[in-house]
Amino acid sequence: MCLAIPGKVVEIVDAENHIAKADVGGVRRNVNIGMFDEGEVTVGDYVLIHVGFAMSKIDEHEAEETLRVLKEIGEYEPEVEQFKTTLQ
Repeated sequence: MCLAIPGKVVEIVDAENHIAKADVGGVRRNVNIGMFDEGEVTVGDYVLIHVGFAMSKIDEHEAEETLRVLKEIGEYEPEVEQFKTTLQ
């Protein structure tokens, strides 16, 4: 199953092309933030990521709760593995 997984934006890599670097479980990958208005996503924000695209912003509490549930239902590791291979 491919779910959206929370990630923390750690860098805006290329604002013009809407690329940010997000951290998911210690894995850092570039993600597309083009679904947001310019400046809407900044370093430190949490976003839900699906196949390399940031789909929506969430707060830190919601990110932690989502990660907890993913771990509980056994979907955390598969999602992190998917994130590792996205946009390499």
